[in-house]
Amino acid sequence: MAWSTRQLAELAGTTLKTVRHYHRIGLLDEPERSSNGYKKYGVRHLIRLLRIRRLVDLGVPLSDIAAVEESGEHAEQTLRTLDAELAASIRRQQQMREELAVILEHRAAADVPAGFDAFAGEMTDADRSFLLICSRVFGPTQMASLQKLHAVPRTEADAEFDALPVDASEDTRQRLAESFAPDILQHYEEHPSLENAQVAAPGGEAVAMSVVGQGLVELYNTAQLDVLQRVHALLERGRSDRLAQDG
Repeated sequence: MAWSTRQLAELAGTTLKTVRHYHRIGLLDEPERSSNGYKKYGVRHLIRLLRIRRLVDLGVPLSDIAAVEESGEHAEQTLRTLDAELAASIRRQQQMREELAVILEHRAAADVPAGFDAFAGEMTDADRSFLLICSRVFGPTQMASLQKLHAVPRTEADAEFDALPVDASEDTRQRLAESFAPDILQHYEEHPSLENAQVAAPGGEAVAMSVVGQGLVELYNTAQLDVLQRVHALLERGRSDRLAQDG
């Protein structure tokens, strides 16, 4: 008994289009045709098609099927490579599930880098966006340090900075800067990778400075930026004073 292309596809649990594609790329031999021109498939075609589908279901690319069907080291190496790729994919998917579990547990937004999910609810939109930018220009060491900083309970000064209006007074800005400066200096001492973090950025210092700088300008208002500039000036002044004393 002979089967048509459609019947063969149904028996193998695949589609007419797939069978024709296997013909085009040389994986499945063309059968003989009957007197009316229709293809006549037999058991050997069904077995061949089922073997192809079995390998495809295992994840073997069509381009590698011929190599896998060969005996010897080449076939084994192809399968071992596939196994390693599947193992890596499973690890990535497991990590994704773990991150989703943290997001669901903390009812957090999914717009922060991995590891910051537990703190996302306490962050402003600007802070979450800035961390995403940082995750693209800084390395694992810097991001791990930032994660430790965000694990520390927020202070009243942090909350005031988050809500700082554009028209905040000079006194308010200076007071906030003076409040932040000692804490930031301590952060640098505890996490030295954060001081001049752009120097060690994987993509280069210039790119990191450009991206981070533009991110600050677009995410924070002018009063907040002024406070950050004042903090930087205070830290530089303190550094100069210490150098003078040491000299």
